[in-house]
Amino acid sequence: ILKLLSLNLCSCCTTKEPSAARSLVWGPGLQADVVLPARYFFIQAVDGAGTSFTSSPGENTYEVKITTPAEEFTRIWVQVLDRRDGSFLVRYRMYASYPSLTIEILLKGVHVAQSPYHLKGPVYHDGCSCPQPQTKVWLKHMRCPDSVPQIEQDLSYFPSVDPDHLAQEVPRRFGRRQSLCHYTIKDNQIYIKTHGEHVGFRIFMDAFLLSLSRKVKLPDVEFFVNLGDWPLEKRKPSEKLHPIFSWCGSSDTRDIVMPTYDLTESVLETMGRVSLDMMSVQVNTGPPWEEKNSTAFWRGRDSRKERLELVKLSRAHPDLIDAALTNFFFFEHDESLYGPVVKHVSFFDFFKYKYQINVDGTVAAYRLPYLLAGGGLVLKQDSEYYEHFYSQLHPWEHYIPIKRDLSDLLDTIRWAKENDHEARRIAEAGKQFARTHLMGDNIFCYYFKLFEEYAARQVTEPKVREGMEKVEQPKDDLFPCSCHRQRELKL
Repeated sequence: ILKLLSLNLCSCCTTKEPSAARSLVWGPGLQADVVLPARYFFIQAVDGAGTSFTSSPGENTYEVKITTPAEEFTRIWVQVLDRRDGSFLVRYRMYASYPSLTIEILLKGVHVAQSPYHLKGPVYHDGCSCPQPQTKVWLKHMRCPDSVPQIEQDLSYFPSVDPDHLAQEVPRRFGRRQSLCHYTIKDNQIYIKTHGEHVGFRIFMDAFLLSLSRKVKLPDVEFFVNLGDWPLEKRKPSEKLHPIFSWCGSSDTRDIVMPTYDLTESVLETMGRVSLDMMSVQVNTGPPWEEKNSTAFWRGRDSRKERLELVKLSRAHPDLIDAALTNFFFFEHDESLYGPVVKHVSFFDFFKYKYQINVDGTVAAYRLPYLLAGGGLVLKQDSEYYEHFYSQLHPWEHYIPIKRDLSDLLDTIRWAKENDHEARRIAEAGKQFARTHLMGDNIFCYYFKLFEEYAARQVTEPKVREGMEKVEQPKDDLFPCSCHRQRELKL
């Protein structure tokens, strides 16, 4: 990566040819021990003089083959995706496990960089349950950070936690009016008891816990997950606080923040049931910056008053803003004022526009990771709500802030138009942040570090409580795997 950064950039690469020897290849998908639902790595096109391409050399420039000596055909789906900035994202989803894999990256039949890459196995697919029993080894393979500031901040209110007391107090305080999941992880098995009526969103948490437990042995830990939109712990730090894990935090609550269910599902279902994920966005960023529509764009439902105000601004200033509602629910009585609704737009079509407006919904707008990755300039509303990564974002570096009441939105858009070079720089920084911090391996690391740090604060033993049921691993009858660590796991 350092070598890549030191290479000269080229503005006229369309007249040059990529070099197989000079092109660069890197990423976690070249390592057998980094198990992800969809593994990935990168290719950077470089010419014979050592100059990196900054535009596409052609979407079919590189060919990638993944084979195994064990079988003539592999059950692996491979995609080579052109990011149109001179680099390619290669992702592959495995549907079976193999003793070893060989990854060949070819340019006109010639091996690229250090190709072929040999992954000495076993190489497990995501559905295979073969957790690494040594957490330090797994953290090293995944290149997880030693500490996460947001986790440290959230847990600072809870220097110690008593699972025995919490098992009684949390359901009594929140269980009737809120929807909660009470989880216990014991011996790397997942157990759950639900509280409240609307517990359907447990499927996201169940699926991620199962996936993580197939990869690494989790600490014994007991915790509560809030399945609703709004953070729950509103007491002051001087009062008795209860630790609640939520997908969103706020400045006036003390919930422990996790990656959102939306981002979590997109990690699990990349190359599966979802089409919007952090990899797909990188190759659907729309036209080049200079060809994008220079108006600010927004679509969404009526889940906050400021969204209505945004539509009003758009009608008064169509040269600056293109904003419309796709659904009415919260303000149905105002549909005659702010309607009619418009058809839903593919998220990838957002990126035809230079400026992306991010306005809260019921809580934080969970689209922000994708807006950042899409390469447009994000105009982010000032908000009391935050996701797990917001503390790493910096205004005027990764996005441009706008006031909560949107009173400075028009002036901000005008500034961006008048300062196109600076606006483009901020948009690029936001895109690189998303590519670096919000990929699948980052999400797995965040969850594990959260459970590890929280477990260390427990002063009583986590228990499988009365009424809990075991969350079973999905059966993989078509392509069962044999875990080489079984003896080690039983010790």
